[in-house]
Amino acid sequence: MKDRLNKLKNLLNKHRHLYYVLDTPEISDEAYDSLYKELLDIESKQPELITPDSPSQRVGAEPIKEFNKVVHTSPQWSFDDVFDFDELTKWEEKVKNFIKKAGQTDENILKEKLDYCVELKIDGLKVVLTYKDGLLVQGATRGDGSVGEDVSSNIKTIQSIPLSLNKKIDINVVGEVWLGKKNLAKINKEKEKLGEAIYANTRNLAAGSLRQLDPKITASRGLDSFIYDIDQTDVEVKTQFEEIELLSDLGFKTNTFSKVFDSIERIQKFYVEWTKKKHDLEYGLDGLVIKVNSIKIQKALGYTAKSPRFAVAYKFPAEQVTTVVEDIVLQIGRTGVLTPVAHLTPVRVAGSTVSRATLHNEDEIKRLDIRIGDTVILEKAGDVIPDIVSVVKDLRPKNSKEYVFPKKVAACGGDGSIERIPGEAAWRCVSNDSFDQNRRKFHYFTSKKCFNIDGIGPKIIDVLLEKGLITSFDDIFTLKKGDLLALPRFAEKSVDNLLISVEKSRKVSLARLLASLSIPQVGEETAFDIAKNFGSIEKIMDAKYEEIESIYGVGPIVAKSVFDYFKDNENTKLVKNILKQVEIVEEVVGQKLAGKSFVFTGTMNIDRVEAQETVRKLGGEVSSSVSKNTSYLVAGENAGSKLDKAKELEVDVIDEKKFIEMVK
Repeated sequence: MKDRLNKLKNLLNKHRHLYYVLDTPEISDEAYDSLYKELLDIESKQPELITPDSPSQRVGAEPIKEFNKVVHTSPQWSFDDVFDFDELTKWEEKVKNFIKKAGQTDENILKEKLDYCVELKIDGLKVVLTYKDGLLVQGATRGDGSVGEDVSSNIKTIQSIPLSLNKKIDINVVGEVWLGKKNLAKINKEKEKLGEAIYANTRNLAAGSLRQLDPKITASRGLDSFIYDIDQTDVEVKTQFEEIELLSDLGFKTNTFSKVFDSIERIQKFYVEWTKKKHDLEYGLDGLVIKVNSIKIQKALGYTAKSPRFAVAYKFPAEQVTTVVEDIVLQIGRTGVLTPVAHLTPVRVAGSTVSRATLHNEDEIKRLDIRIGDTVILEKAGDVIPDIVSVVKDLRPKNSKEYVFPKKVAACGGDGSIERIPGEAAWRCVSNDSFDQNRRKFHYFTSKKCFNIDGIGPKIIDVLLEKGLITSFDDIFTLKKGDLLALPRFAEKSVDNLLISVEKSRKVSLARLLASLSIPQVGEETAFDIAKNFGSIEKIMDAKYEEIESIYGVGPIVAKSVFDYFKDNENTKLVKNILKQVEIVEEVVGQKLAGKSFVFTGTMNIDRVEAQETVRKLGGEVSSSVSKNTSYLVAGENAGSKLDKAKELEVDVIDEKKFIEMVK
């Protein structure tokens, strides 16, 4: 534990220096926060390990040498963070307990109304502005909280920061300098033209712009600001919200989304609302700042060594965190392809706890150099599957070994041998008849994408296979009531419902039938293209390799896979047996969406599989990724990166209601 703590301290100090001092960050803010949280967790459990040089014992970083130092007249605190409603509830309990204690010496505190001023937490750079007699005399960065950098010349280039106020008063104010997303895109476009490295995000560029030695460069960047707090002034205000109103009256730009709430339950609704629409704004957000509204209560609560007790930052679900790879396991797919999966120390990311992440293939493992025991940066946006983006090699355990694919995997069947597929990065089982492969094929056969047999889920399929009631796809359609009633936990009504679902599924489209066979390389989109081209299963079974390859969107690898499948006698026998049990029905295909390409993303109320099939029936195309050829992105909640890509490419974005109207 001590060794891990020392490594974390050294790594955090290194990245803090790169970020705050040199403006050359190597990891994201969220990844840094995740490492910092791990440090705090260790120190909270073993406080005897805390040392004066720990990142937990400091608020910020040293100013860079090129600027004059500024000693702040008021300490520039950082906020403690909470990440969910339970933590927010605990924070409020602490606030109420401190109010009770303060009330023992000052009864007037108990008479103050306890409500909260809630502000958007802008993802920018904190600045401290000093005005004398209404005139701007100094602008400084936060620095380490006690000493910052004098950036007055650069502050004056920001149009939203007034050089003189509407009243001649002495005042110190605090705010955030930020850069708009459109400006970032414009600047990066110029960088790309010059062949230079682009900026990672608006926050990094805002920080770099404010620290330019040449104010002309700062002026060209189009920085903006929001002022949200008063450090010192003779003007008396009673609440935090009154402070914001006073700042606005003085001529500062303030954020208009700030609100006052009388309960944390209402704050939670506000939080959920902004979690969904944070990407819609021109500036970046990483959470909410919640402050006790009463200034009198604020003063009574005071500060800890690092943070104000009266305020907290309620962070949005992180899309990048760090965690540890506990194991790498090979998962067998329905076609026998082996997918390496990282088993992770459970971690909360993008609002949910995850413990697994796919490593895709052998080449990806080598590219990232992922090893068991490594600390990795995990990324997840919205409903996107979590992905490992990099390894924190400074925390790699001693004696770690490169991951090497084994020669055999017992679950593959046969003697367990595996082989790398020629010309691909994937490995597969040499034998194709293992139980694991078979069960996954059956899971897919009965899924919504194929025969859509309601009531036969993976658990029931596994039981039917284990009991020997099904060994081939067509066996599903020959199950009898007596077969199923003999199984544990199968009641008469549930059996009747299951058999009704089987009967309903006997009519199937050619594309769904083709997809259900688990032919390597053939998913639902490819199956639809092949079905549309040939029109019947008989023609597909008799097709020549050249005929299959000539289909638009079908390459030589897919064509060979389909051709080889139907030249295998066992496979053709299986298809003929299925055809004895089912009826292929022609899909009613219109041309209403001809020439249109759709991508679906996010959480929706409509069934996505059915929506995609509707598009195809109406002559349209469905894709899994957004490109310049995409006509519409149908976006639900938590749309994530696909929505960002669509906006970047100016693709039309519609919601599910608009989509339903379109396909009526």
